[in-house]
Amino acid sequence: MRVATFNILNGRVPTDQHVDLQGFRRSVRQLDADVLAMQEVDHNQHRSDHADLTAIAAEEMGAREHRFVAALAGGPGATWVAATGEEQPDAAAYGIALLSRFPVRGWRIVRLPPVPIPVPMRFSGRLRPELVRDEPRVAVVADIESPDGPVTVANTHLSFIDWWNGRQLRRLMADVVDETHPLVVMGDLNMEPNRTRHITGMRSAVEATTYPTEAPRQQIDHILLRGPVRSRHGAAMALPVSDHRALTAELILQDVSDHV
Repeated sequence: MRVATFNILNGRVPTDQHVDLQGFRRSVRQLDADVLAMQEVDHNQHRSDHADLTAIAAEEMGAREHRFVAALAGGPGATWVAATGEEQPDAAAYGIALLSRFPVRGWRIVRLPPVPIPVPMRFSGRLRPELVRDEPRVAVVADIESPDGPVTVANTHLSFIDWWNGRQLRRLMADVVDETHPLVVMGDLNMEPNRTRHITGMRSAVEATTYPTEAPRQQIDHILLRGPVRSRHGAAMALPVSDHRALTAELILQDVSDHV
């Protein structure tokens, strides 16, 4: 089973910020994933030509199952509001998506609240910190029937605020703590590998720098494993769109009797 996680930057090319839907299509085809986790996904947004990026990705990879989950509703800037899950299907939104070529027998959504107050952040080239308002985050979890057996896969995009994204990751792990099937957690976690492993107790399927795409210096995108599943042929891929490299891995589900 080939899996991938990809922060798609709304299908934009980082050099000039234009949306390249054909480049996005090529990116999905190049990944050739059986299960694809995407972050920074637009739905019916003006900046991405009002496209349904999840549906486009599903078409390109042949995903029989897919779910877009909004973290924010409305348009960028002042009209953003936290999504509730009650939005109309054609409403403008922004969030994450999980797609699978294999049947999904169950979906669930985990809402991850933002820091409740503006937070001072230091930015490169600026002497003084600026107050930044955090965004709500969300995770989607799917119980997938792969050809080798059932596997639970979660996708999320966590806060860039270090002391808060750890709390969000612990909240997600509390939701999947009782999973008996192999567990795969993917996404842009906005933290380095050692911290993800410390918080989750999970194993990294692949370690490779993913950000920024042209000359990556850090790994903030992850594929984490728990239970009778192992990885091979993991890699980070530079693709026609996004400021992140996608992370891919070939996963092998094992018999419980083989798991140590």
